[in-house]
Amino acid sequence: MAELNPALIPLSLYIHMPWCVRKCPYCDFNSHAVPDGKLSLDLEREYLHALVEDFKTQVDFAQGRSIHSVFIGGGTPSLISAAGYQWLFTELKALIPFEENCEITLEANPGTVEHDPFAGYLAAGINRLSIGVQSFNTEHLKKLGRIHSNEDAISAIGLARDAGFQRINVDLMHGLPEQTLEQALNDLKLAVENGATHISWYQLTIEPNTVFFRTQPILPVDEVLEEIQEQGEAYLKANGFINYEVSAWRKELPSAHNLNYWQFGDYLAIGAGAHGKVTQPDGVYRFQKTRLPKDYLAKVPAEHLQFKRIEVADMPFEFMMNALRLNEGVEAKLYLERTGYSLDTLNELLTSLRQRQLMVEDTERLACTEQGHIFLNSVLEEYL
Repeated sequence: MAELNPALIPLSLYIHMPWCVRKCPYCDFNSHAVPDGKLSLDLEREYLHALVEDFKTQVDFAQGRSIHSVFIGGGTPSLISAAGYQWLFTELKALIPFEENCEITLEANPGTVEHDPFAGYLAAGINRLSIGVQSFNTEHLKKLGRIHSNEDAISAIGLARDAGFQRINVDLMHGLPEQTLEQALNDLKLAVENGATHISWYQLTIEPNTVFFRTQPILPVDEVLEEIQEQGEAYLKANGFINYEVSAWRKELPSAHNLNYWQFGDYLAIGAGAHGKVTQPDGVYRFQKTRLPKDYLAKVPAEHLQFKRIEVADMPFEFMMNALRLNEGVEAKLYLERTGYSLDTLNELLTSLRQRQLMVEDTERLACTEQGHIFLNSVLEEYL
């Protein structure tokens, strides 16, 4: 294994805000309902201070790097006030500087009771929003346990644009309970017509430990799901959107934060249940934080749980699981730069996948063919 140079690898930051107004029946994320649907100022302050103490324990991981991008996920991060974020960013930047044009994304819900005015978040330094719409169909929203309506979703996108946000991702799901092709396409149409510059469009999956897993809803049959996928992709392409990752479509710049994940970059992680990945000269490590908010708050500075080096046998899958999600893949030289291992060790497998037309013939790139993307899970299994 070659010695790794962390200075060559972008460093992002993931911040987890674990609370939401109500837990949705399909959600398996680390999210917890707050009493009365509103986060108290005392709890907000306690948690923000805990985040800073957590961040202090990760300063050495930066190895002299600045923060390339920030993503605030949840839960419902927009339950935290704009003033709270402004204070948090000031404290974090004093420990590790942010790059001059650092992309800072906030996940926000459309319900007006769940956030400050969007202009406040923009003033605090957040420059990209990801609005969790999921559907513009009120009946589907009810089935999904969402507390906003079609009107709330359209209003939220408009209010974000009026506030000055130029980068707005809209999260949409398809394959919803009893959803028709027409309804799925209408969701895309409303996102496009109302000004989304980036769309995360993915199929609903039923995950263990969710209400939907225990009480299965009636989902569209495979033939309808295939039609939704095919016609939805055609609609987005016709409206100028570029599909650059399995479920990501853009009319503007790609998400710098997610791109860093997919290119096997590094990311610090603060907050209950947050997961991080850091490169040190002797290897690549993953870690996570205590999951339950009460336990996380009781352990400040927080521990780096399961701080574990990625073993040589696991590295091909770990790298390809991310890189091959990108339609264009990644430069082949990134494999050595970001894993410390030579790509020559994978020559036999790469040759086989290329001969079967599952990966592109270009030896300067690691990317799936169109056929390879259709069978991506099978391709990835070969790297295990």
